[in-house]
Amino acid sequence: MKLRRQSDIYNTPGEDRTKLDSLSNNSNTSAHDIIDLCLLAGKIMLQSGAETYRVEDTMSRMAAALGFPGAHSYVTPTVIMFTTSRTEPVKLFRIAERTTDLQKVSEVNDISRRLSERQLTAAEARERLGAVDDAAHAYPAWLQIAAAALTGACFTVMFKGSLWDALPALIASAIGFAAATYLHRLVQIRFFAEFSASFLIGLFAFWSVKAGIGQEMDKIIIGSVMPLVPGLLITNAVRDLMAGHLVSGLSKGADAFLTAFAIGTGIGLVLSLF
Repeated sequence: MKLRRQSDIYNTPGEDRTKLDSLSNNSNTSAHDIIDLCLLAGKIMLQSGAETYRVEDTMSRMAAALGFPGAHSYVTPTVIMFTTSRTEPVKLFRIAERTTDLQKVSEVNDISRRLSERQLTAAEARERLGAVDDAAHAYPAWLQIAAAALTGACFTVMFKGSLWDALPALIASAIGFAAATYLHRLVQIRFFAEFSASFLIGLFAFWSVKAGIGQEMDKIIIGSVMPLVPGLLITNAVRDLMAGHLVSGLSKGADAFLTAFAIGTGIGLVLSLF
């Protein structure tokens, strides 16, 4: 009777036999490097605001391109778990901070696509992913604040506010978004930044109407808080639920709800005080 090798026993059907043999001959560090490569790609995407199913799909495609088509991953908004379905143990990565940077998501997708088309080696992909991970945000803070200010003014007009209301909304949006960005870095308390930023927006809207600069306080407030609304988070929650990722969808939905609740509480506190 012909004895089967241990690697044959744990091999997933469809795996590239040549690549697996070469990995075994080069010691287990090669397989571990591939796992770390996939985890790095998933970490960058999840931290940058990608959907859960997109993160899992990207990691699986990269693993398949490197000889592990039977790899499995489990992703939640705070944890990534990945295994190649062989003798290697499951590796886990904790996600502490999440932001929105779709430029990084697009760059990781491009690296994954090139790796699948054999245009990049594993070492080149690791180098490019490291550069993406270390890169600063796609847009500087002042440009984000300016965009938020313009967004708030435009939303105020869209919600049937007058042009006289657009000017205080522009300033209030800039103040609120700048405060939220700064407080996120200063205070490690969830939803505190959104609460404080919305409170400042409501306070500025009240005093602008009181001083005669604006006309309708409700229109100014509604337009100014729009840059703080977690629109991408709500969209990702719905898409994850539609893709069958119930844990991620519900947790992202709860995160979006609590963020919206913090914004509403800050505005409500201003209205109750004045």
